[in-house]
Order: sequence, then structure tokens, then C-alpha cells
Amino acid sequence: MADPALQLTRITAGYDRRTPVVRNASLTLHTGESVGLLGPSGCGKSTLARVAALLHRPESGEVHLDGNLIHRWRGRAPREQRTMIGVVFQQPRLAVDPRLTLQATITEPLRATGRTKEIPDRLKELARTVGLTPDLLTRRPHEVSDGQLQRACLARALALHPRILICDEMTAMLDASTTAALVAAVENYRRTTDATLLAITHDRTLLTRWCDRTVTYDTLTEG
Repeated sequence: MADPALQLTRITAGYDRRTPVVRNASLTLHTGESVGLLGPSGCGKSTLARVAALLHRPESGEVHLDGNLIHRWRGRAPREQRTMIGVVFQQPRLAVDPRLTLQATITEPLRATGRTKEIPDRLKELARTVGLTPDLLTRRPHEVSDGQLQRACLARALALHPRILICDEMTAMLDASTTAALVAAVENYRRTTDATLLAITHDRTLLTRWCDRTVTYDTLTEG
């Protein structure tokens, strides 16, 4: 059997060693699987998501990608590991540079990895995927709605063709129609790439409709 796409084993993490937010949490995602993580606000879901995305180093425990143990985090992680994962956060206005237009936001990963020649074609493709019209691409975050900005954030997460997508409360601030559109965009991407999805929210109904299986946060911990 192939190694899991993502495996978190006995993760303890937080922002103060004396009071970790996540304690002994374990979760495994197999290639092509969509897993929903359900839990109330403040329980540690977002911190665990940041660990899974290699954005936050845990105090203890192990993270494996494709069976490979992760040793480095954030900018020190090898590029091939960092670009395997795309992340969409709950609050799009805190996740973007307010000085950048939507098209600059979307193509930021391509510029960062030296793939500038791909930008024109990839931008058109991504904008079409998430439902952004050309006139919106030239606007800055304060000139668009939360839903339009979250569409841009999803496009940015997909820019480098990630094999794992982490959606951390991606739709929490959105109306029903925008939620449906973004979920559909994620699922279209997964159908064509066999990408693995970790969808995190407190909305059980959404996860039931969206994911192959749903786990509750309290079942991930061991004592």
C-alpha cells in the first residue's frame, strides 16, 4: 500500500510551551481522499492546520508527507515540500497584502518560484476556475467583497498545482452561493488532479456533503 499523502502523529503545538493549543493529535489522509475536520471555534483546528501546512513547527510529534518525515518548517522547508500544499485561510483580508491587486495576489507563488513565464496563461486559467472576471483582477482587496477576495485566495492556493489542499474555515465568512461556488471549484480541481483535501470547519452539514469522511477534533487526541 502506498504511503499516506499526509500523516500527523501525536502532534503537540501552540504559541506558549506552558499551554499548548493542540495536544497529542493524530490524523492520516490518503492520496485523493477528502477529509473533514469538525470542531468548535478555539479548539485548536487552525493550529493543527498550520502544522499540517508546514507553517508552524510543533513542540512534539511527527509530520510525514508521502512517507517522508518533515524536519524543517516555513521558509526552511524544501521547496518541493512547501509547494505540495496549498492553503486557504478563514479571513482573506488577513491573508493578503492589501497593496497588491488580485492578479498580483493570485500569481505571487509563481513569481516566488521563478515561474514568471507561466503567469499570463495560468492567471487566465485560475481566474476562470474560481469565477473572477477580468475587471476584478485589477482591483485591490479594499475594492472587492470578502467573497471575491476569498476566490482570489483559493486561486493563489491552486497556482502551483498542490497535491494537498487545506481549507481552514474557507467558507465561514461567505454567503451560500459563494460557498457553493468555491466548494465546486475545489472539487473540480480534485477530480482532475486526484489531490487530497483537508477541510476544517464547525459546519457539520457542509462537511457531510463535501467530504468522503468527517472526523471530530476531540477524537484525534490521546489523553
